[in-house]
Amino acid sequence: MDREEIQKRVTQVVCRVLNIDEEMVEPESHFVFDLGAESTQSVELVAAFEAEFGIDMDEEAALKVQTVGDAVDFIADYLR
Repeated sequence: MDREEIQKRVTQVVCRVLNIDEEMVEPESHFVFDLGAESTQSVELVAAFEAEFGIDMDEEAALKVQTVGDAVDFIADYLR
């Protein structure tokens, strides 16, 4: 899966979980500060990324993923 496909699917997951429009989501968008994710939604995002991509994000990794770009980077690295 190429990076563009990962970006597209991450954006779709973020929009679905946070109930926002795709136009709001940029690679530098911070889940909490820019997109308004609350703590429960942050947990939902991790679970949704895991389900969407068939990956496992441990707690340490999940804490490092603060932006949409961070999520794309983590997933791209994981899937290599």
